[in-house]
Amino acid sequence: MTRDTEQAANQPLGLGNDRGAKGRGRIWNRLPARADFLRVSAYGLRRATPGFIIQTAPAAGADLPLRVGFTASRKVGNAIARNRAKRRLRALADKVMPDAANPDHDYVLIGRTETLKRDFAAMEHDLRQALKKLASAVAKP
Repeated sequence: MTRDTEQAANQPLGLGNDRGAKGRGRIWNRLPARADFLRVSAYGLRRATPGFIIQTAPAAGADLPLRVGFTASRKVGNAIARNRAKRRLRALADKVMPDAANPDHDYVLIGRTETLKRDFAAMEHDLRQALKKLASAVAKP
């Protein structure tokens, strides 16, 4: 066993370790509870894009890592369509959030019917622009 493999084997998987959520190599963790989704929604800072809606709020705790929640209502479609939309949003978060998101904030990505149809590169661009606008809105007093 190499040293890296040994260290990885001795590390517990789950939220809060340096490997990300459940050892999937993600640097973000998921929002665990409905109360967190409601808190982010109530904060009121959001941007709508053709493919999704993004909401943000300051993180509830100081030492929490970047947390992201995903949701899609029944307007998106049946369970298969909603799950596909959330998978696309998770892939989007994997690609964009590490370098573009503020780690001191929690985010919620809400799927829309266009989440299933929109080009992934266009959604990636939309997310980067939305994060920039949200960051500038947070910076304003």
